Amino acid sequence: MAKRTVNKKNLSEAYVERDLSWMYFNRRILQEATKQQIPLLERLGFLGIYSNNLDEFFRVRMATLSRIAECEDRSVKAEREHARQLIKQITKLNNKYAKEYELAIRDVTQQLRAEHICLLKEDELDEEQQQYVRTFFRQQLSGFVSPVWISAVKQLADETDENIYLAVKMQAEHKKQAEYALIELPVSVCGRFVRLPDKNGNNYLMYLDDVIRFCLPIIFSGLNYDHFEAYAFKFTKDAEMEMDNDLRNGMLQKISKGVKSRRKGDALRVIYDAAMPKDLHKRVMNMLNLDKLDTVLAGGRYHNHKDLMSFPDCGRKDLKYPRWEPLVRPELDSGESLLRLVQKGDRFIHVPYHSFDYYIRLLQEAAIHKEVKSIKTTLYRLAKDSKVVRALICAARNGKKVTVVIELLARFDEASNISWSKKMQDAGIHVIFGVENLKVHSKITHIGMKNGLDIACISTGNFHEGNARVYTDYLLMTAARNVVRDVNSVFTFIEKPYVPVSFKELLVSPNEMKKRFLRLIDNEIKNRQQGKPAYIRVKINHITDTDMVRKLYEASASGVPVDLLVRGNCSLVTGIPGVSDTIRICGIIDRYLEHSRIFIFAAGGEEKCFIGSADWMPRNLDNRVEVVAPVYDPAIKADLARVIDYGLRDTMQGRIVDGRGRNEPWTTGEESPFRSQEELYRYYKEANRLLPLDPAE
Repeated sequence: MAKRTVNKKNLSEAYVERDLSWMYFNRRILQEATKQQIPLLERLGFLGIYSNNLDEFFRVRMATLSRIAECEDRSVKAEREHARQLIKQITKLNNKYAKEYELAIRDVTQQLRAEHICLLKEDELDEEQQQYVRTFFRQQLSGFVSPVWISAVKQLADETDENIYLAVKMQAEHKKQAEYALIELPVSVCGRFVRLPDKNGNNYLMYLDDVIRFCLPIIFSGLNYDHFEAYAFKFTKDAEMEMDNDLRNGMLQKISKGVKSRRKGDALRVIYDAAMPKDLHKRVMNMLNLDKLDTVLAGGRYHNHKDLMSFPDCGRKDLKYPRWEPLVRPELDSGESLLRLVQKGDRFIHVPYHSFDYYIRLLQEAAIHKEVKSIKTTLYRLAKDSKVVRALICAARNGKKVTVVIELLARFDEASNISWSKKMQDAGIHVIFGVENLKVHSKITHIGMKNGLDIACISTGNFHEGNARVYTDYLLMTAARNVVRDVNSVFTFIEKPYVPVSFKELLVSPNEMKKRFLRLIDNEIKNRQQGKPAYIRVKINHITDTDMVRKLYEASASGVPVDLLVRGNCSLVTGIPGVSDTIRICGIIDRYLEHSRIFIFAAGGEEKCFIGSADWMPRNLDNRVEVVAPVYDPAIKADLARVIDYGLRDTMQGRIVDGRGRNEPWTTGEESPFRSQEELYRYYKEANRLLPLDPAE
């Protein structure tokens, strides 16, 4: 059968929309919460992650689609109709997954009770517990609960969507007319879950919602109501259109003009208790200013399940994953200068398996080392009490020339980044706020030495201590002159974006990265046709760029084996005859968030390996400053290959990503089950006993 050529006309047949693929990805997280073999409290955590992800998706992605769908400008008619169709598809999936979510919540809650962790409703309290709740309310909550009469609220435009609300219906026996009020739950004061005294071997907790429900007679005391009903609801607001390559700049301007009637921050998704009476439901909906394209879901008694991520463990460590302590790296723990060790040979850490402290120690040593003259680094997200920033401030105070590129537009971290910027500027650090119209997403550090033996660090993830405990990321430390020189040139480009800069070793966007990736794939196609070794093995977060999708199809149509580990959005469809026969895609969800980006190409037998910060998305390849670096050290290349190999063997946590959303378990033909993260941790732990202190020797 003749090979199909994927061109612009038929790419739509083999291209999964980014937002649909995201829905499939988030469902894989939901599926983890239904696995009986996963510890019970970890399953609760996955339910919380699913809910939190969905909130952000609606704030940003669905907000963007809604604005396009509402635009009345005739010149964007096709985009408008496409957005409307996509909203319908997403809504259909969301409704389906919401039912699965409710079943999962119910199942986990029942199993918690079987483990003697009991979530009590307000009508299940005994007298002792009732008194405890009343006392708790008066001592800790009463000053933070402020009911508002619904009749006095025209719109909820100024209310936060971070929280959850109770719509309250009250009646008095002597009055025919009911009264209605709104209460925002003070979750920030005491959390979502209130721990009651343990009793008879059981741990007792209550949702804050039910504590407030129980205390309604106290809250409205003196108003002579004798009947109370309270129903939860939550809403998600438009968090501003994503300035992405999804839309042309001209079209963005047209849309902004075309939707003046839609104010930033309007609600675009509402979830409410299905038991809410019609009269109360009508009043709630009137406050939210919804339109026909917004999502309205009838749900269960409780919402805002993101709070499950902080569910009290009640001391039950047996219901959580056993803790894996970050491992030391013997060659970096020899007591020798880390700067010197890197100058002798390339080093790496793979967090969270290895301790992130080695990178912090490198900065701390550079901050006081007399041979260090300068430090440059990029910062995208920062830990609350960042040791990284403290080391940079220390360096500045010691007379080093410190330059920090900080991204002020890191979504939902803008306020934190602004605060840190001011502290660094006060310490004498030269702070650069990125490049106009380009987010700086690269993760690079340059340490300049007086003796000319400069050092660079290239990472796949943020220089963030918190992320390094839960995100799998690779960090390369090197003194290879050409690589280090290129890293320094990236900072030159950021500081002077209009000065021409060329890169010999690094793949840098928006300069040449996409072209070089496409050439690497073209080379595999050519080698396959010439009978040379050819394959593509990639570990990445997202693949949605149409050029990259089309080129991978072209490689597959030529017979090149394409093995992909893709955590999130993936626009490829596997199994299309003559187009994607050789493409295999595995998505892994486990205790750590898979975040590292690794690229391996056979290159005719002279394998080429790269790591970096870029996904294969338009925003990364065209609209951000990203860096991908080659890896030359044989031992590090072998480890990168091992990471991908283990992922492709993961029959326990892997799912087939086929572009159809089925999310079936990953199979390899091996009989014994394999869990990549567990096996990697075991491998690194065992390797520590076998490695010499300095592999370069």
